[in-house]
Amino acid sequence: MQTFDVVLKLLLQQSKQLLPQLAGITVVTWLPTEFPRVQNRRLDLLGRMDNGQLVHFECQSTNHFYMPWRMAEYSLGVHRGYGQFPLQFVLHVGREPLRKAASLPAPFESFRYMQIDVREIEGAPLLASAETSDTVFSILTRLSDQRRAVEQIVDKIASEPDSEQRGFYLEALLILAGLRGLEEEVEEEAKKVPVFIDILENKVLGREYRRGHQEGLQEGLQEGLQEGLQRGERNLLRRMMEKRFGALPEWASQRLDQLSEPELSDLGLRLFEAQTLEELMGERSS
Repeated sequence: MQTFDVVLKLLLQQSKQLLPQLAGITVVTWLPTEFPRVQNRRLDLLGRMDNGQLVHFECQSTNHFYMPWRMAEYSLGVHRGYGQFPLQFVLHVGREPLRKAASLPAPFESFRYMQIDVREIEGAPLLASAETSDTVFSILTRLSDQRRAVEQIVDKIASEPDSEQRGFYLEALLILAGLRGLEEEVEEEAKKVPVFIDILENKVLGREYRRGHQEGLQEGLQEGLQEGLQRGERNLLRRMMEKRFGALPEWASQRLDQLSEPELSDLGLRLFEAQTLEELMGERSS
């Protein structure tokens, strides 16, 4: 899983305003998203609205020709698991315009889902939101002045009273800014704020991350970039776990370092549902 997927899911799960702004709906409960019977596919996000309707979100940065088939498989998997077909959305967060149809070809046009090109969402309301998660997400939306918006987002993050939250949101901003080619602007603004200096020197999410990202695009996403993305995902999860449960004991920290990419993704999905660190890690704490 790419690191931006983790960031987007964490922001969408945290915020109370993003989904009403993006899709006109409100999710009251987030649900497990893995269905072994459907080729062991894992959904990005699955939730339940206050009227009981299930809603499924996928975050995509490219125009994949197979998305209608994937969404159909997901829809059937949700029905097998919960006895109900979900309302489905694809959030397109890439730089390229959204081009793919949101339905299967003939004779299956009756299957459809909704697509949202985040680049076309008006960013001003999110930028002005009281929730930092909304402000960070706004970097992906339509902004009249991107440079000014970056300044506002960095200032908003700097106003967070909790240092761990400041770290998480700045790292999230650096990652999402990469989807818009704004990493250098973010770093330039963050350099003006002393509390961000240590984060900017981080080898995974600082200039080495961006250099690896650029080289990966040029050379087909090299192995080193994949490793860096996984380390970045692990770093984000560690910060969020510490925010929820305090300093991690040695057993939890060691186990986190050993998790595979699919296990990291699963941990991120369960982070906001678990009541204790032991529940989150399951049998891994023994």
